[in-house]
Amino acid sequence: MPHLTPYRRLFRLPGARAFTAGNLIARLPMGMFSVSAVVMIAGTRGSYALAGAVTATGLAATAVVAPWTARLVDRHGQARVALPATVIAVLGSLSLLLCVRHDAPDWTLFASYAATATTPNTGGMARARWAHLLAGDPKGLHTAHSFEQAADEVCFMLGPVLAAFLCGTFFPEAGTLVGAVLLLTGMLLFTTRRATEPPVRERIPAKAPLRTPGMPPLLAVCLAMGGIFGSTEVVTLAFADRQGHQSAAGAVLALQAAGSCAAGLLYGTAKPTGPAAARLPWCVAAMAALLTLPLLAASLTGSLLCVAGALLVAGMATAPTMVTTMTLVQQRTPEGRLNEGMTLAVTGLLGGIAGGGALGGWTVEHAPATAGYGIPVTAAALALVLSLVLSPGSASKRFTDCWTPH
Repeated sequence: MPHLTPYRRLFRLPGARAFTAGNLIARLPMGMFSVSAVVMIAGTRGSYALAGAVTATGLAATAVVAPWTARLVDRHGQARVALPATVIAVLGSLSLLLCVRHDAPDWTLFASYAATATTPNTGGMARARWAHLLAGDPKGLHTAHSFEQAADEVCFMLGPVLAAFLCGTFFPEAGTLVGAVLLLTGMLLFTTRRATEPPVRERIPAKAPLRTPGMPPLLAVCLAMGGIFGSTEVVTLAFADRQGHQSAAGAVLALQAAGSCAAGLLYGTAKPTGPAAARLPWCVAAMAALLTLPLLAASLTGSLLCVAGALLVAGMATAPTMVTTMTLVQQRTPEGRLNEGMTLAVTGLLGGIAGGGALGGWTVEHAPATAGYGIPVTAAALALVLSLVLSPGSASKRFTDCWTPH
């Protein structure tokens, strides 16, 4: 099929299939751990508040530790740093499992889950390998970024479903246990593929990615977009619960990820012709416009089925926006510090997810769940304003001039 040609070309590169397989196995648990921890802790301790506090602590620890881990990866190589860091994270997961199972004090849960913050940014390391393999090939790199974004969506679509199935079918700790095994196995497969690993630079540039011109406003965009994702998840869970269909909330959210995955794969077959900074405002504007659909569906119909369809369509703007954002992150990151730059973007997203989730939770507690869908729209509007700061005047360009089909 002609539209698959860019992806066929991508995976003809020596070693591409091997490192991608390992990376996908290691990445799947990223969508499992949080759900598994909540189910495991709430199921045994009877407290969703404790479960939420433990996972929030892990998120905060990740925001602090992840950029430092990524800096070590850039300085010493993926294999030398990522595998030991993964071992520490896996031990943290197993410690959490044992502490929950044997009724250890609550503080041990916080300490154990905080140890999982050493988990390397697997998606960032994969993107760094593509950047190394496709140096001087912007069209191929665009396809690679699109594939990686689609892979992210698949993992975060399947991960929670797999975690819920394992915890519900076998025992509460099953999701955490299987996730730890998958993470370690995938990282072993990924890091042993040394032929595609980016070479370590003897001298790392002194300027940190955070201090690079254009990077702070870009990270602010990531923060706002994280707010979209975090608030949408919490508001959808609350809306489904008030409709009496709490068990269907996961499937509804999976539809949003499915829409993003499909759009990401299609976007990878397009050839961008304008600078990424000029495309980003248009992508974010499309996201803001489409996010009004769930708000309208919830307000006008009150039907979970209609909201699910609206989220499927709204999700189609996510992947193109994230691909363009990651392209800008790569362009603005000093050579030799790409893992750190990518991880800073992920940290911004995580911070936004935490803030958006908290704001969404507060809103649905004090107002109708339908009103909560206004938060993602507001966050998208904020992201649009911030994206315009990246490239003043770019809004005057025509969106259709920014890309053409292959």
